[in-house]
Amino acid sequence: MSVRLRLFYPALERLIGRPDDVLVEGTTVGECLEDVVRRFPDARGLLFDTRGVLLKPVYVFVNAESMFKAELTKPLSERDELIVAVLATGG
Repeated sequence: MSVRLRLFYPALERLIGRPDDVLVEGTTVGECLEDVVRRFPDARGLLFDTRGVLLKPVYVFVNAESMFKAELTKPLSERDELIVAVLATGG
């Protein structure tokens, strides 16, 4: 199943190239993110730590429904839109 991916993450946008045209495959948030990593292996370090846990400054939303990160196990439908954003950090 294809889900539209929107990016608000400059490093990931540069890696992927044409971020407005990205469709990812999967039935859950985690499967869709793994599809990104499968297609763009360098994305793993931008999304996950060495244990496979989503990095703290990376936020994934489904249809902009909530201000909270989506669980990787959250089911998706073809009508859903996955949004990946990174919070600016530093001091």
